[in-house]
Amino acid sequence: MTVLSEAPELSAVAPGILRVEVPLPFPPREVSAWLLSGDDGWTLIDSGVDDARTRDIFTRVLADPRLGGAPVARLIVTHFHPDHIGLTGFLQERTGAELHMSRTEWLQANVFLREDAEAEMASLVAHCRCAGAPEAFLDFLPKRGMLYPKWVGPLPRRYMRIAAGDVLEMAGTQWQVMIGEGHAPEMVCLHSPARGLLIAADQILGHISPHIGVQPSDPRADNLAAFLRSLGTFEVLPADTHVLPSHGAPFDGLHARIAALKAHHAERLDRLMEFCTVPRTAMDTLQVLFRPLPLEQTGFGLSEALAHLRHLVFRGLLVQGEEGGVWTFVRA
Repeated sequence: MTVLSEAPELSAVAPGILRVEVPLPFPPREVSAWLLSGDDGWTLIDSGVDDARTRDIFTRVLADPRLGGAPVARLIVTHFHPDHIGLTGFLQERTGAELHMSRTEWLQANVFLREDAEAEMASLVAHCRCAGAPEAFLDFLPKRGMLYPKWVGPLPRRYMRIAAGDVLEMAGTQWQVMIGEGHAPEMVCLHSPARGLLIAADQILGHISPHIGVQPSDPRADNLAAFLRSLGTFEVLPADTHVLPSHGAPFDGLHARIAALKAHHAERLDRLMEFCTVPRTAMDTLQVLFRPLPLEQTGFGLSEALAHLRHLVFRGLLVQGEEGGVWTFVRA
């Protein structure tokens, strides 16, 4: 008789809830997927990227004896980013489970997968040039190529919509769908009042701040305002809520962590106000927002800087101008 070995990436975090620690080929180097038990089988939340290593991990996980031979009956993807949706098509084919997502995240993922790579690269280069990126980074981008189709496999052709206020039965209790914004447009989080648990996706992380950025497709968005506003949705949850984040270990202290995230962004906004006494480009501001970034992370830095600069523009504290085709920001 063959004895199944246990997948080392799989661990129990609470009765009926398993955590899958999935390595990533880019920072933050790891993402958590969650398995929640149910009468008809398991619900799998998120997946990691679509690459050979992640496929191997989930092949072992799906056969792990800790699943008790029960099938995966439902797939939930919290948001469209590659480390959360990348392997979903592979998992749907292996399990036959229906995919559940919010509408905006489903549409965003499909837009990104169907984009014209050449046209999107031209738009990205133009966007970064307007942000003041150096020529070395602008030359690097076409060589790197567009990242989304690299890490996200073909998606199922249909999905089941979930939205704020929906209630799902998992792990012996009810979970209410809550929506986070800013990091992604309509990110699904799940709260169990009875068990005092919050599956927080990337909305509230224990040791790092979620990336809040501005993208070429929506260059004047105020995503930081959306993020700060949606944090208020989670502040009303009990202070002793135990948080299951997508990156890093589960933690307690929800209210303290929300306060720390607000303080983090307030401090960055203060730095920018002090720095922009004369016109500055987004690239200029990286020196006061980050430690020196490697060339390949310049885009991440510019995206984050622009989100903070645009927020200050919307508040009337900075004025956006342009010099030689490059955006500038100066104190109003």
